[in-house]
Amino acid sequence: MAQRAEASRFSLQKDRMLRAAALCFNQKGFSGTSLKDVASHLGLTDAALYYYVKNKEELVYLCYLRAAELGREALDEALLVEGTALEKVSRYLELHSRFMVGPPGPVAIMSEIPSLKSEHRDDILKQSREHSARFEALLREGIADGSIAPCDVRMTGNAIMGALNWIPKWHHGDLAVAEQVIGSFPDILSRGLEAGTRPPAKRPDKSP
Repeated sequence: MAQRAEASRFSLQKDRMLRAAALCFNQKGFSGTSLKDVASHLGLTDAALYYYVKNKEELVYLCYLRAAELGREALDEALLVEGTALEKVSRYLELHSRFMVGPPGPVAIMSEIPSLKSEHRDDILKQSREHSARFEALLREGIADGSIAPCDVRMTGNAIMGALNWIPKWHHGDLAVAEQVIGSFPDILSRGLEAGTRPPAKRPDKSP
């Protein structure tokens, strides 16, 4: 019982640390943030952080793992929706937006992947590629079932993921703005995907 309680306390404190670190990294970047900044935000000593991480690089890596896990959780749940692929996309966008601005946040922006050591960088890039591939597969499903207009799934996926992942850069905890994000982002990002809502793409005029 005591070991279970200690493990739970460790997990909660670690999650609190990762959220604080994500906030600091999002605001100041990797080079501009020190472990002292994160410790100060938590009201801890620098030494206390070394109970959870070896150095700043590992802290960034753990923040990115957490971001990847939240995105994966959102997509996993969305894929359980019984409906069209577009409805699944909309559910994913809602869940991911909630993770970005709700209680699980702040979530780290993955803008410092090149700063990670090779094994950590490779792991994060692998997870990122796998997530993108799953989302692109969902877009293809929507094109096949007629709920999503034909599109370049790679570019469309990149555009949507970029919009989602950049939210923590400009959202800084305002609850009213958070509600706007949750209420508006899924509609904004999915509306252009709907079959029949977009005019045919114009092709360059190659006439002489």
